[in-house]
Amino acid sequence: MKVAFQTLGCRVNVYDSEAMTELFLKDGYEIVDFSEYSDVYVVNTCTVTNNSDKKSRQYINRAKRLNPNATVAVVGCYPQVNKEKINEMDGIDVILGSRNKGDIVYAVNKSMAEKKKVVKVSESIILNNKFEDLNITDYEDKTRAFLKIQDGCNRFCSYCIIPYARGGISSKDPKKIINEVKLLSENGFKEVIFSGIHIASYGQEFKNRYDLLDLLEEINKIEGIERIRIGSIEPMFFHGKRMDRIKNINKLCPHFHLSLQSGSNKTLKRMNRRYTKEEYQEVVDKLREEIKDVSITTDVIVGFPGESEEEFNESLEFLKNIKLNKIHTFKYSIRKNTPAANMKKQVNGNIKDERSKLVIDLSEKYEKQYLEDLVGSTVEVLMEKDHEGVFAGYTGNYNRVEVKSNKDLRGQIKKVFITGVDENSLVAKGNVL
Repeated sequence: MKVAFQTLGCRVNVYDSEAMTELFLKDGYEIVDFSEYSDVYVVNTCTVTNNSDKKSRQYINRAKRLNPNATVAVVGCYPQVNKEKINEMDGIDVILGSRNKGDIVYAVNKSMAEKKKVVKVSESIILNNKFEDLNITDYEDKTRAFLKIQDGCNRFCSYCIIPYARGGISSKDPKKIINEVKLLSENGFKEVIFSGIHIASYGQEFKNRYDLLDLLEEINKIEGIERIRIGSIEPMFFHGKRMDRIKNINKLCPHFHLSLQSGSNKTLKRMNRRYTKEEYQEVVDKLREEIKDVSITTDVIVGFPGESEEEFNESLEFLKNIKLNKIHTFKYSIRKNTPAANMKKQVNGNIKDERSKLVIDLSEKYEKQYLEDLVGSTVEVLMEKDHEGVFAGYTGNYNRVEVKSNKDLRGQIKKVFITGVDENSLVAKGNVL
């Protein structure tokens, strides 16, 4: 039997899909590309924007066109908040919510055997603090390993559907994480990347108050692991005395994705973000002061309800002053049942487009400037993939580098001299140092 996956959305979804893939392999399935004929199609959905919903529906329909007799499973965030709507769609055989992905093989096999629809979507997802322990044990690339250590969010930003789609905060047992990282080290991995929906809240539900910093300090002691990387993180995680501990975690990669969303305090307040632009600036300044060669990237939403021309210009000026290395720009998308959906002064789509272009142009300018400033420097790169003698990998501060070599460099951290920039990658010519 063949199974094909289509994954939309965040890195956590990517991790979940890889873990589900392993479950199918262990049950004897063959994995094929989603564009091919398959007995089973799994669409791991996203619902963070209207466009995410649209793409999810498109892939569901595509699966049925590829094989009208296939078993189609729709899992994750979109069915979690739209169970009735998904249930009414033709051609769907399995519907699983965000915390039910571990049941995927059982549900698919049951649906095929009994020739009936299987639906399992947890009702009280917002109050669900149980971590669904999906694991990946077979990594194709033996250099970097993603570990999902946290799920859910309790922040309830006014524009965001995620708490309703992913549930309450839940954290993986730190002992399990430490044991997994030790095993990864024994198998030759050099870097681990911790991911989650709101990773800064890791451990908040633990009675012993063991948190993300405690975990990072423990992982830092594991021999063989040379890099620890964390995904998108709440900026205020770095506030205050935490920095004294963070700067001593020497394996922690100097790249942090700190979601800003707006550089206007009025907009931030309507968004229910729990910081001001001044507090955000303070964190950025502290990171730049304390951590060598740090790279900071961010997310920004344009066209949030009530965002006036004055507020947008204030936000744009803040971005110009703070000069982050890359800005991921999103146009506000109405999410039903969120507070922002009912706010007055919704922004016209054309205005969103104009504002988005201005921020994207600014981001491209600063990213290009940042990369060009690295020409002539020596950097350390964890070599991952090669194509016809060209190896590609990432620096600690998450800059992609390409280098030619007639030796197999995969899995090794090498110093290289940067000679140029090719699109969004750094180029190193000559031998590694």
